[in-house]
Amino acid sequence: MSKEYNDEEGEFLVKLSRTAIEKYLEKRQVIPSPENTPEKLKEKSGVFVTLEKISGGTKNLRGCIGHPYPDSPLVSATIDSAISSATSDPRFPPVRMPEMDEISVTVTVLTPPKLIEVKSPKEYFEKIVIGQDGLIVERGNYARGLLLPQVPIDLNWDKEEFLAHTCMKAGLPPDAWLVEGTKIYSFQSVIFEEETPRGKIERRELLKC
Repeated sequence: MSKEYNDEEGEFLVKLSRTAIEKYLEKRQVIPSPENTPEKLKEKSGVFVTLEKISGGTKNLRGCIGHPYPDSPLVSATIDSAISSATSDPRFPPVRMPEMDEISVTVTVLTPPKLIEVKSPKEYFEKIVIGQDGLIVERGNYARGLLLPQVPIDLNWDKEEFLAHTCMKAGLPPDAWLVEGTKIYSFQSVIFEEETPRGKIERRELLKC
């Protein structure tokens, strides 16, 4: 990360996300940025908020939405992403308040995406680092898909599978990364997550290989 975040700032963002979700579910109110927001969190940054429902010791995705680009102050982007993850992820029905006791919250803060420049698509294998890079695939004006750095680690994907699934996330064929005109961007992140719902908040270190 070009800009590092300490554990206290990460804990602030995770707790803020949970508070934002619960206040919205309870009263349909969007909370303002807290007065005690650390100065670094007022700077613009990309961020994603991920919700996972824990059942029988297994985590299942319950929502994940964010700001891929640094278009808003991190604190306000986190509030917006948290509420959207709980209520607007088209893959899932809106979260209900009782579920929050079973849902763990993860905040992933992103560096600005950078275009991966290659002369041949095979060079992507040399330039992508599993456990470090997230990917964005773009083609044309409308096809865009993003996968966070932790996804290939959690699902044990290799680089080709990572590229293929990011293409599919964009609504493209899995081999679209081989086609001229497809743009692939990489970004890095720092991840803070609840170990259990409302539990201890930890910085997650991804494996590098």
